[in-house]
Amino acid sequence: MITPAAPDPHTGLTPQQAAERMAAGLDNREVASPTKTEAQIIRENIFTFFNLVFVVLAALLAMVGSFANMGFLGVVVCNAVIGIFQQLRSKHAVDKLTLVTVHKVRCLRGGEMLELPPQALVRDDIVEFGAGEQICADAVVRTGSVQVNEALITGEADPVSKQPGDGLRSGSFVMSGRCRAQLTRVGADSYANRLMVEAKSDVRLAKSEMMRSLDRLIRFIGLILLPFGVMLFLQQYDVLALSLRDSIEATVAALIGMIPEGLYLLTSVALAVSMIRLARRKVLAQDMNCIETLARVDVLCVDKTGTITEAAMEAGDPVLLDETHWNAELTREALQAFYGESEPENDTARAMCRRFGGGSGWVRQRAVPFNSAYKWSAATFAGHGSFVIGAPEFVAGPRYAELAAQVEPYLSRGYRVLLFASCDGEPEPETGLPVSSLHFIALIPVANRIRPEAPQTFRYFAEQGVAVRVISGDNPVAVSEVARQAGIEGAEKYVDASTLRTNEDIASAAERYTVFGRVTPEQKRKLVKAMQDAGHIVAMTGDGVNDVLALKDADCGIAMASGAQAASQVAQLVLTDSNFAGLPAVVAEGRRVINNIQRSASLFLVKNIFSFCLSLLTLFIAMPYPLQPLQLTLISATTIGIPSFILALEPNHERIRGHFLRNVFYAALPGGLTDLILVLGVQAFAYAFDLPNAVLSTICTLVMLGVGLTVLWYVCRPFTPLHIALWTGMLVLGGACAWIFAPVLELVTLDLQGILILLVFWALTVPVMRGMRAAVAAAVRFWDKLTGYLPSVQERLPF
Repeated sequence: MITPAAPDPHTGLTPQQAAERMAAGLDNREVASPTKTEAQIIRENIFTFFNLVFVVLAALLAMVGSFANMGFLGVVVCNAVIGIFQQLRSKHAVDKLTLVTVHKVRCLRGGEMLELPPQALVRDDIVEFGAGEQICADAVVRTGSVQVNEALITGEADPVSKQPGDGLRSGSFVMSGRCRAQLTRVGADSYANRLMVEAKSDVRLAKSEMMRSLDRLIRFIGLILLPFGVMLFLQQYDVLALSLRDSIEATVAALIGMIPEGLYLLTSVALAVSMIRLARRKVLAQDMNCIETLARVDVLCVDKTGTITEAAMEAGDPVLLDETHWNAELTREALQAFYGESEPENDTARAMCRRFGGGSGWVRQRAVPFNSAYKWSAATFAGHGSFVIGAPEFVAGPRYAELAAQVEPYLSRGYRVLLFASCDGEPEPETGLPVSSLHFIALIPVANRIRPEAPQTFRYFAEQGVAVRVISGDNPVAVSEVARQAGIEGAEKYVDASTLRTNEDIASAAERYTVFGRVTPEQKRKLVKAMQDAGHIVAMTGDGVNDVLALKDADCGIAMASGAQAASQVAQLVLTDSNFAGLPAVVAEGRRVINNIQRSASLFLVKNIFSFCLSLLTLFIAMPYPLQPLQLTLISATTIGIPSFILALEPNHERIRGHFLRNVFYAALPGGLTDLILVLGVQAFAYAFDLPNAVLSTICTLVMLGVGLTVLWYVCRPFTPLHIALWTGMLVLGGACAWIFAPVLELVTLDLQGILILLVFWALTVPVMRGMRAAVAAAVRFWDKLTGYLPSVQERLPF
């Protein structure tokens, strides 16, 4: 047992002490891997509910010697193998990208400052935390002071000051200041991890609309399988007096027809492939669901610095405000003292340090770090008094009118402006600045260059119907000008967020304005919430500590890897090259996968709708189920399985429209009803002309093959070379398999009467399909009118 130590905050643990703690398990390893293990992936793809159902059905067929009809097991094996392969590829791609993007922590070991990954830390390590960094383990402050935000842990957004002796909670993040802290609880013992473990049984990962819809669909099918199966078997065996083998074959065929065996696999594979593609584009998707969410986004909130403009800022020459008392040399000396010994906390401070960081002989007694809530920082020097620098409106307060004529020309050209002033006493964030005693020294213009690719990026979003909102802590006039130069529509509509006093003001402004300036971190969060309450799906980009709360609450948070560590930790997507210009490709990837899954899912449900409806009718009408399991496998493979996987991976960048299950169901319903009507018609002919069951089964199989190819024709529109090749290939493949494998599929050679019946129902396929599409569209419109539901333009029917 290693007892807690009290290492010197200037030297830290020795390498030997660190090794002892690592060997004793006192390291900061994660409670759970951010991705599933290989064993979990394999287990989840093999031991599924539907795989169990297929095994039971296969056992029933084996019991009666119907081995040929067990061909659907090949589909099950292929599904599992493909799913395991693609998800393992996705896991390895994401894990590799995660290792590259992990934020290192500064740790003192043996008097040497090292940069280590969080899991390499041990209890009692001395770690240095600065603005924007997330606390990776419970700790106690040993030197320095910081302001932390514990909103991710406690829900309280107000910053909390931490002095030597105060505790730091893992999961919180540093808003301002710098300190050295000793880790007290690491790994599973830390506060955040203990909360996660306690709540693990109650917390479920929020799923996207598509995955929720698929879950509901599969649960519904799972509930009806057993009772349907029992009733179908009894109906075939007792009522129709079929043999045990024929009854089991008919029941298995009906149940297989109800199971969308490849749909969930298709979704998992398509999302896994998307994660691999995003990883290749230097985008880390920390949550697979965000791919769909980003594809549905209609409002994109961006910050100015680091997104519209380059992160690196340049400070200009001071504009002197009182040359009598503060000439250029004295002003520069004061600025060098202010920035010479301080650690830069943000991009503005880094620009000022590059310009004025030469140092001076002044002795710093006290400092107040910058905070985005009050937007200034201060320092006190022995013999020289106190100085403050920050946004002119916040520093000067009611005296801003004295500076407006000199500040606003810079703002109108897109500059950020800082006010440098001296003051009496020591400024305190809690009590505010002594405005009346401020002595204005100089204005310092700071500029960012607009990213060259920004206008093209924002033009893409405008063309895609995605509204852009610029939310920044800078002056609204300056932000508006930068937004205009970047080509953002409505850039002239700006508002000063400091004038928005209530939640109602914020909600109203969220719909009226494009540019929001002087926004506090809490207001960013409220703006995102207001847009969500208005029915928008909101994506938020950011790279700073002031963006963390909004990133967390947005439907899709997108962080720049070069920004604050806390921002990357809470975002769903991390741009590892910090290039905002890559975001259109990410949106396009999301739209590709969701549109294609939606389109392919309609193919699956055609068979499921038909089989469910026919099975239901079979329970009340004395007729045998007309298909064999292997015949359904042929139809599934050539009109559903192969086409769906090809279509799911092709380019498709249209905006997502409507709700997933509504779109899929309405698109599949005409095809499923066409199958039902035609098969019932064939059975009527078979009854009228006393056709053998083998002939009935053959005609029904070929009719359903024709309907499946017709549905595929509609799905392939508009036709591209790939779609033409796909449809033609499936036509040839389906016909060839039906001819070559006819004995295995139990398809018999038709006589002239059977051929004529088949041709009649093939000829009826397109007219019936068109009629069903019109009938379903009319029924949907009637239902929407009856229920008072008003679908938006984006929710129009997919046909």
